[in-house]
Amino acid sequence: MTKIYEKAPAKINLLLDVLRKREDGFHEVEMVMTMVDLADRLEMEELPRDQIVLSSQAGFIPLDEKNLAFQAAKLIKERYGVKQGVYIHLDKQIPVAAGLAGGSSDAAATLRGLNRLWNLSLSGEELESLGAELGSDVPFCIRGGTALATGRGEKLTPIPSPPQCWVILAKPPINVSTADVYGKFRVNELKSHPSLPRMLDALAKQSFTEMCDALGNVLETVTLERYPEVKQIKDCMERLGADGVLMSGSGPTVFGLVSKEMKVARIYNGLRGFCREVFVVRMLT
Repeated sequence: MTKIYEKAPAKINLLLDVLRKREDGFHEVEMVMTMVDLADRLEMEELPRDQIVLSSQAGFIPLDEKNLAFQAAKLIKERYGVKQGVYIHLDKQIPVAAGLAGGSSDAAATLRGLNRLWNLSLSGEELESLGAELGSDVPFCIRGGTALATGRGEKLTPIPSPPQCWVILAKPPINVSTADVYGKFRVNELKSHPSLPRMLDALAKQSFTEMCDALGNVLETVTLERYPEVKQIKDCMERLGADGVLMSGSGPTVFGLVSKEMKVARIYNGLRGFCREVFVVRMLT
């Protein structure tokens, strides 16, 4: 039996701004997103019977229609009239409900993998269009790289990748609902917005220092207030000398950008004192 393997990398937001709430209930956003080398891995093979079977070594995730990878398999199967079944094994490494798009990346990897397994010959644009039906981050996770995301997050413009550096990710032992954070977010109460032109200029010049100075995420106004653990991690990273520190997505994961390897162990060890899920990774450029 043919087996297909796909990696599903995590993403971080170097910038996340909310411009307004739309009439359809979504928020109009501007985000700069890039991928890091922390990834789930998916293995797919055809089943003789016509059903979707999902398994995982992680005991805490749903393996039915509540799982985005399962939803992705069902969507592509039904949309293109595929009568074959599929077995998908998900090796989960990205923390769940962490602001790292783990579920979206799993869905993206499922669409890419099943496109190959079932010889559907769908283009990247067709896969991204399918992905947008599953979630705002899925099209970016299908494309990868570094992108400016606008609209509700599904309109993508490729931009230069960040200068290479170390990325330290720390997730406190809480889960944060993206819908809950956006539900409590009030765009008209924002006192300031991060500068997208400044971030784009820093990336164009490949300036690590200017990129760190341009980091910004307006959702911190909600999550840091509601979850003091997130603010504690952010303060700790800054105190230990990370060059740039920001919460990713709606949280609760915080990342620190570090240019010098000698700093990495100190920050990692300092965080591990009170936070179990800490990862040291690189940008995927």
